[in-house]
Amino acid sequence: MTIFNNNTLKTITIIITASLYSLGISGQDNSKYNWWNPAKNNFPAIEGQAWPEEVAATYDRLPARAEKTVQSNVWNLSHQSAGLSIRFRTSAKEIIVRYTVTGDLAMQHMPATGVSGVDLYAIDPNGAWKWAAGRYNFGDTITYRFSALSDEAREYRLYLPLYNKVKWMELGVPDHDSIVPLQKRKEKPIVVYGTSIAQGGCASRPGLAWTSLLDRQMDRQVINLGFSGNGKLEPPVTALVSEIDAKIFVLDCLPNISGLPPAEIQERIITAVTTLRKKRPVTPILLVEHATPSMQMINTIGDGNYVTANKALQDAYEKLQSTGTKKLYILPASQINFDLSATVDGVHPADVGMVAYAKAYESSLRIILNEPMGNINTTMPCRQYRELSFYDWDARHNEILTMNSVQAPKVLLIGNSITHFWGGLPAAPLARGADSWKEVLDPLGTRNLGFGYDRVENVLWRVYHDELDGYQASKIYIMIGTNNLGINTDEEIVAGLKLLVTAIRQRQPQAGILLSGILPRTNMEKRIVRINQLIMQMAGEQQVQFINPGTVLLKADATIDASLFTDGLHPNGTGYSKLAHFLQPYLK
Repeated sequence: MTIFNNNTLKTITIIITASLYSLGISGQDNSKYNWWNPAKNNFPAIEGQAWPEEVAATYDRLPARAEKTVQSNVWNLSHQSAGLSIRFRTSAKEIIVRYTVTGDLAMQHMPATGVSGVDLYAIDPNGAWKWAAGRYNFGDTITYRFSALSDEAREYRLYLPLYNKVKWMELGVPDHDSIVPLQKRKEKPIVVYGTSIAQGGCASRPGLAWTSLLDRQMDRQVINLGFSGNGKLEPPVTALVSEIDAKIFVLDCLPNISGLPPAEIQERIITAVTTLRKKRPVTPILLVEHATPSMQMINTIGDGNYVTANKALQDAYEKLQSTGTKKLYILPASQINFDLSATVDGVHPADVGMVAYAKAYESSLRIILNEPMGNINTTMPCRQYRELSFYDWDARHNEILTMNSVQAPKVLLIGNSITHFWGGLPAAPLARGADSWKEVLDPLGTRNLGFGYDRVENVLWRVYHDELDGYQASKIYIMIGTNNLGINTDEEIVAGLKLLVTAIRQRQPQAGILLSGILPRTNMEKRIVRINQLIMQMAGEQQVQFINPGTVLLKADATIDASLFTDGLHPNGTGYSKLAHFLQPYLK
């Protein structure tokens, strides 16, 4: 068997690539494409960076000032783009990515597609993930071509190389199409400080690193501070980590310190946790055991005693708990539960091991962050983007997070287009009840958390993604479910509402919760009466107040009063006025 080293592989790759270009397989006429360089965008377009305004190079992971404080190995590894991604929208049926890197294209135990490749995923209008297969050529310039894509405008997420430094990158679409870059997500990120396993070794594609899998499973930005061979809980790095306003800190460094004496392992863990706690007193911290002991192996490689190291972590955890450290958790090796196919070498996960890691993390984080997920769509939080021409769902969510951080609302109206079209802030393209909102709801300090086309599961996503965090409301009014009527049973809708009420109460325990019945709509009056009875029963079980404002929109025969609606679903100005005055005494 002939074994090639990295330089030989790179030389062969360049020759093959040159041949492909000469055959016209990978070349493209630049005049027929619109090219976009993320480095030249007018706002930071790279996801996964905690210090986007401070990096020395576009695709770095640490701020430039870190060069003076961290070890040289960590600084050099921080130039590798592990965990970084680019979010954008396009309706193009073809996307080309071309870029250059500085290091070897592949490693002995990890393919070029993982070390130096990119990986493209899309989100459909209902929040479901899709993977895009691409044709690629590795050479001095690496090129990926994704073709035969849907012409439906959608959101894409491009994951960048795991073990290489990106020098330059451009994305191209046919000249009649365009790329719309998206702002960084404003929700607090999951921050991971770890080893080569966190960096992505040895995933076959960037999107299969466990941090990327978790990014999609939780649909929350993950800051990947994994440094191959150098995740050692060093104080200068931990100090940088503490600067980040995180949703949770993950310390997964045991594989790089398992060879140390148990007392030193404990000391490093306690020092790291203490550093984070000093700067972030209430942010949860998750300590992670070494996963290798969960495998059925007859031997191990390396110098570390993994079982002893895990015991040292458990002892450090007990000491921290005994001193009153709160919101500290452990992810045990038994929960990661590697099978015999999980790794390439007994330590670094293959793709199947990455999936096991991500599942274990998701299970743990959903408990810690109070983000449970059921098995029917109404209990599975997801984003949506169903009508591109009407409004930008993602932008409205970001606007609400910004507004909440500047001025906390006192009253929240949570709903779909019926609420969205009413009035107030954030402003919508259409406000049919602006007068009644201004008269009744503005004086109460009300914020409009209505999103057109939202279903129960979309509101659940928004609640899980910080729209109710960081302030204390006095009253929260929930009116959601009408958009689920065409796809769900009454029982499924009520199950989703029950989970939603629980999620809201956990985040706003002092607020009075008002759960509304679904408003009447043409030709569905009888069904809505039935489902509202179920909602009322569930509200009683959950000990929240049920109200039924839709009764003011009905005629004496229990059918809708068409004079109060624009279309049999959305109220007109008069209808909104009736709703406002019905709600006024409940919201005070």
